Amino acid sequence: QVQLVESGGGLVQAGGSLRLSCAASGSIGSINTMGWYRQAPGKQRELVAYITSGGRTNYPDSVKGRFTISRDNAKNTVHLQMNSLKPEDTAVYYCNVDFRDIWGSSGVSWGQGTQVTVSS
Repeated sequence: QVQLVESGGGLVQAGGSLRLSCAASGSIGSINTMGWYRQAPGKQRELVAYITSGGRTNYPDSVKGRFTISRDNAKNTVHLQMNSLKPEDTAVYYCNVDFRDIWGSSGVSWGQGTQVTVSS
């Protein structure tokens, strides 16, 4: 019903920046929260940031002050600006949306994942 397409990953040196984008499309009635998760090899998937429909954001301490999540409701798009990147930020980053479709059913969709690699 709702598909997410991610872009913006890549290779960057420590201290550099990347901007991830995720565009939602399909039978969208409304989107509640939009967020980013990441998963490094051998580790569990963890929350990186989320933003509510009202623009409230939340970050874990590991990225707070370095990452910024934002959304463009007109384009059903969420972004993650990542600054001061560290090698420990290396992971596959996944976009996530909590939505209600045009028929009123709630659901969750995940992006395909985009690789972020931070070299030292």
